[in-house]
Amino acid sequence: MQPEEYFDFLSPEDIWVKGTRVGIEHILSEYIHNGKSAEEIVKQFSTVTLAQVYATILYYLENQETVGKYVEDWVAYCLKAEAEYDKNPPPFVAKLLKLREEKKLAKKVEQFPE
Repeated sequence: MQPEEYFDFLSPEDIWVKGTRVGIEHILSEYIHNGKSAEEIVKQFSTVTLAQVYATILYYLENQETVGKYVEDWVAYCLKAEAEYDKNPPPFVAKLLKLREEKKLAKKVEQFPE
């Protein structure tokens, strides 16, 4: 298999399935972490073909050390970004969270009137 036939190597940290905007990390996460089959994965990503999903899995299996690290790095980046977002949400999200808490508090007050 020639990886260039199936993938666009935008950078060492960014590999897409050729002709799509789907990063291989998304397909491999479903395969590795969620145990999904190629047939299940192709249903989830409407822009990829079954052959592309199999090529992605094969690329991973043939290069487990480097591609596995690629996926691990992506997961670590996502977790870090999520934690940072949770710490410092955008103002509109903070406002919505505050409104939700106020609504919960109002509901509790209604349940237990003085």
